[in-house]
Amino acid sequence: MIKLNDIPTTPPDDLNRDEIEKKTKQLQDRLGELQKVLYAEQKHAVLVIFQGMDASGKDGAVKHTFKDCHPHGIEVYSFKKPTDEELSHDFLWRVHKQVPPKGMIKVFNRSHYEDILIQRVHGWIDDEHAERRMQAINAFEELLNFDNSTHIFKFYLHLSYDQQKEELQERIDEPEKHWKHNPNDWKEREHWNTYRKYYEYALNESRVPWTIVPVDKRWYRNYIVTKTLVDHLETLNMQYPPLPV
Repeated sequence: MIKLNDIPTTPPDDLNRDEIEKKTKQLQDRLGELQKVLYAEQKHAVLVIFQGMDASGKDGAVKHTFKDCHPHGIEVYSFKKPTDEELSHDFLWRVHKQVPPKGMIKVFNRSHYEDILIQRVHGWIDDEHAERRMQAINAFEELLNFDNSTHIFKFYLHLSYDQQKEELQERIDEPEKHWKHNPNDWKEREHWNTYRKYYEYALNESRVPWTIVPVDKRWYRNYIVTKTLVDHLETLNMQYPPLPV
């Protein structure tokens, strides 16, 4: 049973930042190489999901993890408030349209998990509805893996309450971050404990496991995310296709 309060949001004390950043650079290079083979081979799809509290660093995780990947083989999609058309369908309708084909990496900045998080926090769906949606999410993710060789990586960006305050305040204090400022983020912060409760539900009920990434130090976030992807993709034994006969 995952309890977020039992998991640190900072790196282990014995880690050397300079050494970790050097390793991260090597991993970023390797991820770029693996992505090229993935794109050429066309046998696997990769779906990367980033979830976390406001200011947990989802945009930064995308930027740093895939910095050496070629644009032709990767797409990023950010899920916003559903449109009227999307609300007229089941909650996974808009998600299924965005999943990656074979050969591609698709990154979800926020995801279908919003539909059992923010909607539950604000009481727009009840517990029974959320539990049925969780069952649908599990079936959906298993379908992607079984029917389209989609490898799903789910990263929960684990931020502390104090660090979130610092990150949100920087959006007010630093001119180059003003564009990120959203007053509603401070209102959502008032629901911190409720969000954490429902995040724990999602983490524990998911059949495709999550990687919990401490993000108070962004350099450690970059290392964990990139290493997780590289370690798994290495096991696929992907090969460049030979010349056609």
